[in-house]
Amino acid sequence: MPTSLKTIKSRLDSHLGENLTIVAQAGRKKVVRRRGTLSETFHSVFVVDLDQNENSFERVSYSYADLLTKSIDIQFDSDEPVEADSESDSDVEAEAE
Repeated sequence: MPTSLKTIKSRLDSHLGENLTIVAQAGRKKVVRRRGTLSETFHSVFVVDLDQNENSFERVSYSYADLLTKSIDIQFDSDEPVEADSESDSDVEAEAE
């Protein structure tokens, strides 16, 4: 069973200010890679400030549902990928108590 959007948000909250790479599906056979810094998290979206050397725009936002449905993958420079279903349900229940 996949984790909740709340759990995904709390994981991203712990990585605020860190550099990351986002791999997003842009079509059937097209993949877009973007590098930047996780700048803000909100109730249903998170914002990434992009590297200006590689991108023509400053920011991009994604919803937590994009991670849950695996439309995007996030790789932090100093960490392993953030995946929606990497924790078991028992771990989530233990955190809630």
